[in-house]
Amino acid sequence: MNQMTRPATTLDSAPDLRPVPAASPSPAARMPTDDACWAAFLARDRAMDGQFVGAVTSTGIYCKPSCAARHPRRENMCFYPDSAAARAAGFRACLRCRPDEQGRDVAAVGAALALIAAADTPLSLDAIAAHVGYAPHHFHRLFKRATGLTPAAHARALRAARLANALDSGGSVTDAIYAAGYNAPSRAYADAARHLGMTPSAWRDGGRGVTIRYRVAPSSLGPILVAATAKGLVRIAFDEGEADLRRRFPHADILPADRALDVLTDQVVALAETPARGASLPMDVQGTAFQQAVWSALRAIPPGETRTYKQVADAIGRPSAIRAAGTACGDNPLALLVPCHRVLRADGTLGGYAWGLDRKARLLERERKG
Repeated sequence: MNQMTRPATTLDSAPDLRPVPAASPSPAARMPTDDACWAAFLARDRAMDGQFVGAVTSTGIYCKPSCAARHPRRENMCFYPDSAAARAAGFRACLRCRPDEQGRDVAAVGAALALIAAADTPLSLDAIAAHVGYAPHHFHRLFKRATGLTPAAHARALRAARLANALDSGGSVTDAIYAAGYNAPSRAYADAARHLGMTPSAWRDGGRGVTIRYRVAPSSLGPILVAATAKGLVRIAFDEGEADLRRRFPHADILPADRALDVLTDQVVALAETPARGASLPMDVQGTAFQQAVWSALRAIPPGETRTYKQVADAIGRPSAIRAAGTACGDNPLALLVPCHRVLRADGTLGGYAWGLDRKARLLERERKG
């Protein structure tokens, strides 16, 4: 039996958050212990796919953790950090779960994210798919499953975030629009309304003139602050109130809830009580392109599953930005709806949570129970 160990581990919200380049740990150093690997196989945990493979000595086949095939005896299982190591040991890939494709898919999504981020103008789906060597319709599904967004939606979010950064740096609105890569102001204003919740001028002015309604509702996890603009939710947080909201949005008009917000609040409270049910609610969150990518990756984690901080960084095509991914999780403005509670340390411990580790543990337990 191979006994592998794995050290603790965790897109770019500020230059000083970028990790100092360092030698990457070997695949063997990153993988879980044998006991953790066996537990992942028993649970058919898709979250562990790509982290290691399991080989069956009685059949000579290796599989990914989520393989639906019948489980072998524990004494016939050994574990390797990747497919290459299993093949070097004389095993062959399972034809049912096709473990070799997992790494290729992750690499393809990462290459597409880098291509989109570097592009000066919008790229077609055909061009992106051709760059990574996939059929367009297949890659569209693969990209959305990995990031929570389609390639086109991800590109729009990046441009909107660049626009926000350009507006924050000063200068004219027109200059900011073209600096962000827009060919026409009309598209910039449309994207700003969709992604920023306000016009470019209002964004630069700190949201002045924007109305935010709020309500603090009771739940079994404690009081929940729910706040929204006419476009969508801007804040969901435990143990916060009106004063906290005013500190976050000093130039906005803060008003009590209306009927529309009452409906949203009831849905948020229901999500706290039964987080496994999931929810699709309107959002109006502000963040850098890196933060938006991390939050999209968090929304793509199914209820009842978890990811490590490294897996989140890998999912957005920034494998070295583990610390920055952790920081973006901590900056998440929408508790429950953007499920940062589903991210754990590499060793399986809870790590951090802005609203308390006890709540994080209780949310995960509720999701496991369904």
